[in-house]
Amino acid sequence: MKINPIWNPLRWKKSFLMTLLGLFLIVWFGFFDTYSVWTRLKLEREKSDLKRKTEQLVNDTAVLKQRIEALQNDPALLERIAREEYGMRRPGETIYRIRE
Repeated sequence: MKINPIWNPLRWKKSFLMTLLGLFLIVWFGFFDTYSVWTRLKLEREKSDLKRKTEQLVNDTAVLKQRIEALQNDPALLERIAREEYGMRRPGETIYRIRE
């Protein structure tokens, strides 16, 4: 029984074997390797998302620090918040709550 030369890898041309090896390496390093291109792209996307979230949290922290400073230094603001949010009143005042 004679083997068809198409199925015998020892009889393939070197250029075809090199092309096949090159394609295998491209697919391997592109998708299956631990540090593949696909993994690197996913990690880069996560990194940019985390940077954006960090910037947002830094901005939120700055706003909260300004609000804390305003509450510590402005008694009128503190009184307004106490009246509106907690329903506090001065002695002798009557509060009417209107519900929608």
